[in-house]
Amino acid sequence: MHTATSTLPDLNNEGVITPAQAEAFRKDGHILISNVLDPGEAAAYRNVIGDAANRYNTEKRKMEDRDTYGKAFLQIMNLWRVDEQVKKFVLARRFAKMAADLMGVQNVRIYHDQALFKEPGGGPTPWHQDQYYWPIDTHNTITMWMPLVDIDVDMGMLTFASGSHKNGVVFDYEISDESEGAFNQYVSERQFPVTRASTMNAGDATWHYGYTIHSAPGNHSSRMREVMTVIYMADNAKITAPKHKWQRNDHATWLMDLPVGGPAASELNPLVL
Repeated sequence: MHTATSTLPDLNNEGVITPAQAEAFRKDGHILISNVLDPGEAAAYRNVIGDAANRYNTEKRKMEDRDTYGKAFLQIMNLWRVDEQVKKFVLARRFAKMAADLMGVQNVRIYHDQALFKEPGGGPTPWHQDQYYWPIDTHNTITMWMPLVDIDVDMGMLTFASGSHKNGVVFDYEISDESEGAFNQYVSERQFPVTRASTMNAGDATWHYGYTIHSAPGNHSSRMREVMTVIYMADNAKITAPKHKWQRNDHATWLMDLPVGGPAASELNPLVL
């Protein structure tokens, strides 16, 4: 485990969300906020997160040997538990305050983190809803999705169906070819505006509710799309009975099999604000 953190920028000042940003987020279910990290901060944390992701990545198959989910990205979770430098990023008060203010809650906990590195030639991320996987009772969940390098549409920009967060879970589909087809039809029929940024700088971040329908194209560039995400939930979230195998896995993995009906507050879900 890496422990040398003294040279990393401190991220414990509170990030600022304006009332207009909070209103837009709650209406659309997503928002892009620029300069959450400045260029120097982004560069410093890119180094430590990239190093940790490389060390703990377990995907060794060739691209052609993977399914749709496997082609979408390299996914390395809970790096804050194994690397003290990444921990400074994941538990940063700056991000936690922004997450809380966007949702309009007082306190937030971590659900888990994920490094999502989309390789050159990596496939698209199908339409899906994150909260399909989570056995918790609140709509107040939010994901911060932050590129650690400058990215454009060709690298796999996150794409949102605006306003799609308001109906809870729509389909019983994990991220798959089936979810892509079903959600694509649903988004079209409901005429949700589909939006994505054309470019994002390292240290910018999008934020989206757990129920916001979203996707990403494949990476058609020659560079790795290096993204770090942190998922937050309102502090008062309760654990619900798992509805399928994916929620059973999340209940065991992130909530450590704590009792159904009790607080979603295992040692893996620290209070960060």
